[in-house]
Amino acid sequence: MKYQMHRFAVAPMMDWTDRYCRLVHRLLSRHALLYTEMVTAQAVIRGDRERLIGFDALEHSVALQLGGNDPALLAEAAKIGADAGYDEINLNCGCPSDRVQGGAFGACLMREPALVGDCVAAMKAAVRVPVTVKCRIGVDDQDPEAALDAFAAAATAAGVDALIVHARKAWLKGLSPRENREIPPLDHARAYRLKAANPDLPVSLNGGIVDPAEWLPHLEHVDAIMVGREAYRNPEILLRVDPLLYGTPAPVPDAFAMLEALEPHIAAHLERGGRLHAFTRHLVGLFPGRPGARLFRRHLAERCVGADAGLDDLRAAVAHLSRHEAAVAA
Repeated sequence: MKYQMHRFAVAPMMDWTDRYCRLVHRLLSRHALLYTEMVTAQAVIRGDRERLIGFDALEHSVALQLGGNDPALLAEAAKIGADAGYDEINLNCGCPSDRVQGGAFGACLMREPALVGDCVAAMKAAVRVPVTVKCRIGVDDQDPEAALDAFAAAATAAGVDALIVHARKAWLKGLSPRENREIPPLDHARAYRLKAANPDLPVSLNGGIVDPAEWLPHLEHVDAIMVGREAYRNPEILLRVDPLLYGTPAPVPDAFAMLEALEPHIAAHLERGGRLHAFTRHLVGLFPGRPGARLFRRHLAERCVGADAGLDDLRAAVAHLSRHEAAVAA
């Protein structure tokens, strides 16, 4: 059966898309595909699995992103993820950090399409859920036309279910990971050409997608879009996903209602000995431009970080906001 891509996904983002962030995002959209942070295959196999890849059933549909370059280890980690209930396993071939360069995985794999094919084939043999790959259009001095075509051909031959293309090069030397998200020029048209040349390959576009007004125009050329930093910095854009892309109402009318729906999950987390800050650090992007937003953020930063902070502290932060005054430009 051909893989049916979700039309919209929130990108995997290190230090951001943990299980608490994903609950926030799920309460804003029923249909967006959510991703974990990247976890190395060895960590999944040998580490604390509940801490590293535990998730709430409410998060479905949710994908596990793996890092690594050993087909056997990736296959074992993929099986662990699938057995844990993840809906998709994704191989990271786009991260340019020093850590991944030291391990020769992530964006380094753009130079190793045959190895990527071996990794995908091993993962596909180990699981029944979809196996996808997230990549760049090339690295360093590679020609994005030839590099991405060769990469896609190897992944497709191995049975990959979809490619998610971050439409920038990655520069492995000379740019930091943050700079690699901003400085290399975007080339959305390269992803469009990949899809046009491979009509049977599901292709998702990632990189520089900010305004919801862009979503439908991109979807005239590719199967799906993936939004990263903007979905984190301004989570309320996720309220647009279900009505605009799926023709269904958003699960809540606004961010106030989302926070009310989040309260039972926070309460359960606190009851288990967790800290409020695990959730509130993901809420600072809410209410952009609304009167009281600055006081809301300050309250989160000052009163919701302590070990004894509780729901009353979050409610006090929300009390700084007006539910009735329209937001103004940020």
